[in-house]
Amino acid sequence: MTQYGTWFSYSGSGRLVLAIVLLAAAGGIAIAGARLSHPVTPPRPGRLVSALMLVAWAFALGAFAIGLSVYIHQLVRDHLAKAPPSDPIFPVTMTAAFAIFVVVLIVGPKARPGVRLGSAAIAAMAAPMIFELPFDLIVMARTYPAIPPDPALYRAWFFVPLLLVGLTTLSLLTLSPMVRVSSASLYSFGLLLVVFAIWGLSGFGYPSAPLPIAFNVVSKLVAFVTALSLFAPQWFARQALRQPGDSVDRARPETPLPARAWSGLFDDANTPG
Repeated sequence: MTQYGTWFSYSGSGRLVLAIVLLAAAGGIAIAGARLSHPVTPPRPGRLVSALMLVAWAFALGAFAIGLSVYIHQLVRDHLAKAPPSDPIFPVTMTAAFAIFVVVLIVGPKARPGVRLGSAAIAAMAAPMIFELPFDLIVMARTYPAIPPDPALYRAWFFVPLLLVGLTTLSLLTLSPMVRVSSASLYSFGLLLVVFAIWGLSGFGYPSAPLPIAFNVVSKLVAFVTALSLFAPQWFARQALRQPGDSVDRARPETPLPARAWSGLFDDANTPG
């Protein structure tokens, strides 16, 4: 059993099952990456859909705040609340988020300032969620302490809104015209699952010992690399940005932004350039 505020480690056959599931998912993603011949631009939502996505994101954040307050209130009422354990990963997350914000802000020199700023903010928010979504699915049923009278209900109060925050945050990636899904993006995410699988074989323990801390840090950094590959695929797979035989205009960057300028998060994707 782990300390307060963490989760139970996997043991016995549970470790093997977890690792097999994660490796199978990683293998499927790697196959998809191998079949992706060139980076793909996700469909851009129109003005109305963009607004609804932002409303959904704000709603998810509010729901998580409410769920967290309910969770903490029940902990206090049942005298289960204690000082949370130390979090050695938080400084890594914040440093990586700041770094990807700065990098994405710089890599779009041909885009308008609003495009670069909005894309950088989305990258900094989405990168942790690439880690968070699979991570939450792994630990959500094993968190400690279990809150009576219905531990599953109180876990749902916490994790369901958190998963919604992750999904709605990742959906904001479609608002940036800089985003391309490339083989490198899929390979990087597959690598994240491989790291999780190896971590799972050791029990997927809370990062309070050197080995779980190392797994947590490495997987978190891989998630940020995955996010960066979405905004700068030319850094990871330069040869995939053009088809064989295409002429290369040396006066232009190899991954130009769409000819149509993006004037903001609520820009209408159907407006002709």
